[in-house]
Amino acid sequence: MNIKLCAPGFLLLVLFSSVQLHAQQSVTNSVESIKAKAEKGDADAQFNLGICYAKGRGVTNSDNEAAKWYGKAAEQGNAYAQCNLGICFKTGAGVTKDFNEAAKWYRKAADQGCAEAQCELGVCYAKGRGVAKDSAEAAKWYRMAAEQGFAGAQYNLGVSYYAGDGVTKDYSEAVKWYRKAAEQSFAEAQFSLGTCYERGNDVTKDYSEAVAWYRKAAEQGNAGAQFNLGVCYAKGRGVAKDSTEGAKWCRKAAEQGFADAQYNLGVSYYAGDGVTKDYSEAAKWYRKAADQGYTDAQFNLGFCYLNGQGVSQSDLEAYVWYSIVAAQGDKDAAHNRDFLASRMSRECIMEGQRRVAAFVPHKQTQD
Repeated sequence: MNIKLCAPGFLLLVLFSSVQLHAQQSVTNSVESIKAKAEKGDADAQFNLGICYAKGRGVTNSDNEAAKWYGKAAEQGNAYAQCNLGICFKTGAGVTKDFNEAAKWYRKAADQGCAEAQCELGVCYAKGRGVAKDSAEAAKWYRMAAEQGFAGAQYNLGVSYYAGDGVTKDYSEAVKWYRKAAEQSFAEAQFSLGTCYERGNDVTKDYSEAVAWYRKAAEQGNAGAQFNLGVCYAKGRGVAKDSTEGAKWCRKAAEQGFADAQYNLGVSYYAGDGVTKDYSEAAKWYRKAADQGYTDAQFNLGFCYLNGQGVSQSDLEAYVWYSIVAAQGDKDAAHNRDFLASRMSRECIMEGQRRVAAFVPHKQTQD
């Protein structure tokens, strides 16, 4: 009954959506002056007043007021107000959440050349939010924004080329667009460019270059990059092998709810690799990953309960976790489950089966 002790590096493909409210110009006039102009129908002032309410600049923060003033400016054709109003409908800030309305306002702004809105509209098409799902249409709008230099769209277009989603798969194009966004310090693109160098996706495999890009993204808080940087330190890829540094970066990702990192941190504590051996900490991090549905963590948590390592020994708990893993086809887990069942009461087995049937993974990171 061996514990499982390794996890590979991780590649994350996530579409970027420009959720930050966009300010058309610096608000240099007093709020009173802006408000006076807004009330007289000045669209730019209405937009800026919306920004003031959204950010609490000179007025009490109010999403409702922000959406109201964006709406007034949007109706007059202000593209940035249209984009922000779309964001309000997408997030439910000051209005009832409505993807159809969001897509409608994004399109109005996108048709005027607003890059943020073009990117947002692309995400709508990619996810089928407020419009019929259409990967090719998504890529079209990403390209429009990307060619204006919008980093989020450059990244999303790179994702499209990497996955062959809406365009013909082309790692060379993916790398090109990742690089453009990465050079603007866009963390997700830096992370993705790092994975291309680690894997040799249409670039010469170069662990040192991968580490350089992972570090840039990791220092901005990107959990996937923090995890991959930790793996590089743990394995001595592109950097001198350093288990302590590996565990440090792994912890940063784990604390953000990144299941791969939670599992690896559990392994580090179990083995005393880069941290002081501590079975209680190992079990704690295994549980966090196991609750998210991470199979190896579930297996290892079962092992901890079977042997009373870091937790009170419990055949029932071990049976539950091994059963969950066995249901996914793991023969070792099935063997361990059956071994436990041979020494458990019928009532205990039934309770374990009830808990297995009720188990639902809870992801801690957002799509």
